[in-house]
Amino acid sequence: MVDKSELPWLANIMKLDDAAAHLEALGNPTRLKVYRMLIRAGDAGMAVGRLQEKLKIAPSTLSHHIKALVVVGLVNQVREATTLVCHANYSVMRDLVGFLVAECCSGVAESKDEKTAA
Repeated sequence: MVDKSELPWLANIMKLDDAAAHLEALGNPTRLKVYRMLIRAGDAGMAVGRLQEKLKIAPSTLSHHIKALVVVGLVNQVREATTLVCHANYSVMRDLVGFLVAECCSGVAESKDEKTAA
């Protein structure tokens, strides 16, 4: 089981419906590529044009996928003069990872309890 005191970012466990929405958005290969590219870009983020150039997909297709990530809060967009820059929302990412690992291995203890009770 994960000790939450060792991982303070696990303190804010997200709701099941929110986690499902985030995972659904990331379930598309193109959106997952976009998101991973933004994670690698760090706090500076990446301009939409640069994303399009690196991924080699049509601008309208990229816009559609970015919108899906923005809607669920995984990505934020900021206009810098004439450039639209996307940033991964690291807080949401940490909460999602926390949700996924929050009960890691907790079933092992339950399984042992069931075996000793039998």
